[in-house]
Amino acid sequence: MDALVYPEPVKTAWPTDLCAFLFEVAPIHPHYLRKYETMFTGIITGVGRIVAIHDLGRSLHHGKRLTIEAPAGYLDDVGLGDSIALNGACMTVTTFSPESRQFTIDISAESLDKTSGLDQQGSVNLEKALRAHDRLGGHIVSGHVDGVGQISHFEQIGESWELRILAPHALAKYLAYKGSITVNGVSLTVNRVQDQAGLEAGCEISINLIPHTVANTALGSLAAGSRVNLEIDLIARYVERMLADHRKPSV
Repeated sequence: MDALVYPEPVKTAWPTDLCAFLFEVAPIHPHYLRKYETMFTGIITGVGRIVAIHDLGRSLHHGKRLTIEAPAGYLDDVGLGDSIALNGACMTVTTFSPESRQFTIDISAESLDKTSGLDQQGSVNLEKALRAHDRLGGHIVSGHVDGVGQISHFEQIGESWELRILAPHALAKYLAYKGSITVNGVSLTVNRVQDQAGLEAGCEISINLIPHTVANTALGSLAAGSRVNLEIDLIARYVERMLADHRKPSV
């Protein structure tokens, strides 16, 4: 992989005493100095492949470095530090080489524990972060995985495919008929919701996949028993918060 040359930091023209005052009053974590909150649409822009996995340390608290092979030309407009969602999980590009069509990301042990499909070699759905002038073709997606579901049924019916997923109890209240759900980074519409028996049971959702979605994402490789990353609809998250606040007793 080609060596990367990091640019010199931009020098500020602000007075030194003003900069010191600002950082003393409101210290800023370095993460927020270089990144902003990224958004996605759930419209997959390419299917890549995890081709190598390297440990970042020897303990269970260490994460991994993933090398991903992207489609031809995919990295032409990518820069160091850009955000790319892998199977719906927002990650930061740490190195990249358009010539070899590969880039790397570092994923923490916490992220590995809360997601599926990022700890092994294989196909992954890719989506670059949304730009201000892009079309919002799917729905607003944050790239933060809310839970892991399990495929209970995947079968072709006519020209399309029926995908059924068992969603965990914590996410069940956010899923509704004709509502939005992100599955491995793909924006999809829920066609049916069936609650499961038991207090801690979740629900089973049914989704219709058109041939284009199956052909242009990594969802076609799923099978019964596969685990998938789920992100609930952002609006549903805020509605739940507002309703929970409304139910609090007044003082």
